[in-house]
Amino acid sequence: MHLERPLREDLKATLDARRDLGPDYEKALVESFADRLDETIAGRVRAELAAQGAETAAYGAGPRPKAKSPASTMTPIVLGSLGIGVPLTAIAAGQAGLLGLAITWIAIVVINVAAASAVMRRG
Repeated sequence: MHLERPLREDLKATLDARRDLGPDYEKALVESFADRLDETIAGRVRAELAAQGAETAAYGAGPRPKAKSPASTMTPIVLGSLGIGVPLTAIAAGQAGLLGLAITWIAIVVINVAAASAVMRRG
């Protein structure tokens, strides 16, 4: 399946292609990588939801599992941010320099802070 190919290989191939093909193909390469990243994230989300569905089905009509702690709720968000942050860092640093890098990580931090505050409000 297409999702099994490591994301790092895709990023390396994208950066190599950008270097070989030049800036004329940059937009298409970035869009292709972003699509691949979206596929990977969607696949991981589907797998997690399926695992949670299996967990819920295993409990049946019996007692429900305890609610997740805020820390365990934030773990996928943090790992997802790092997973997305690495390729975005490479793309931003290569294309937009230090300003692009700063904007990328500021956006990631803002998203994580918003997610953490939402988790804390629920918990």
